Amino acid sequence: MKKSKKILLLVSLVAMLAVILTGCAAYKTGANAAPKGGFFGLIYQFIGIPIRNIMLATENAIGGSNGAGWAIAIITAVIRFVLLPLMLSSSKKSTIQQEKVSRLQDQFKLIQDALKDRSLTPDKQMQISQLQQKVYRENNLSITGGIGCLPLIVQFPFMIGIYQAVAYSDALYKSSFFGVSLGKPSLLFAIVGALFYLAQSLLMLRGVSEQQRAAMQSTIFISPLMTLFISMSTPGALGLYFLVGGIIALIQQVIVTYIILPRAKAKIDAELKEKPMKVVVTKEIIDNIIGNGSDNSVNSSDSTSSTEEELRKRNAGKQKRENK
Repeated sequence: MKKSKKILLLVSLVAMLAVILTGCAAYKTGANAAPKGGFFGLIYQFIGIPIRNIMLATENAIGGSNGAGWAIAIITAVIRFVLLPLMLSSSKKSTIQQEKVSRLQDQFKLIQDALKDRSLTPDKQMQISQLQQKVYRENNLSITGGIGCLPLIVQFPFMIGIYQAVAYSDALYKSSFFGVSLGKPSLLFAIVGALFYLAQSLLMLRGVSEQQRAAMQSTIFISPLMTLFISMSTPGALGLYFLVGGIIALIQQVIVTYIILPRAKAKIDAELKEKPMKVVVTKEIIDNIIGNGSDNSVNSSDSTSSTEEELRKRNAGKQKRENK
């Protein structure tokens, strides 16, 4: 459930960005056909024009035929480094969420296995489904936590602004960066940018459990494909934006994988020694809902206690395997 929601949200964001950029392109009949009003007009007035002026000033300061490209690279780097603390904070929260959720997989598996029973009535299906929400709630976890889409949303206006700055300026539209046009789609920028995001996605798989890796493998190509699709559909300026952004994203992932992730694991392990994850779902509880269990009310306390002890042992065993 949670995994499908993540994929749906990411796909929705990609579709939103594609529609926005298509809308931008619809305004363009020439290098000077800038939007006059509406949503795109506001973006152009408050973001596109300032970025255009900064790019032109930077290009003049740098000089040479590649000045406009260097201006885009510098502006992109500044934007991404300003957002870096937010991105790292989002990555840290996501990492902690994923680590804690991984310790609850035994309970989630009981729920998933129970829901496969086609003989369940709608009422029983609902009761079992609600147990998943209870597992999250009792362990102080958010069902939607750790998705980390805020940094991408914050970047949307700047993506549009860079697009508009180049598309609606004669000087920038005709510029190039090492021979690659900034006013026309660039296959080179699209491929190289996608490769950087693919490297970032593959690096995300390092340091996580096999179970987490299997769950993440279906989403690692979303970001590279999004970069490839958008870069091939828009001017080279935006492709360059994604390329430079991909380099910084890879640096960010190195920090997450080799610094944040080990620290988060150590912190969670220390916390769980003092306060293990709460056992909300047991086979006895599932059986009682389905109607296959005997009267377990007398033994429910003992069952929960023994299950918690078993969970402690599993967590300890998992930690020993990871340390090896």
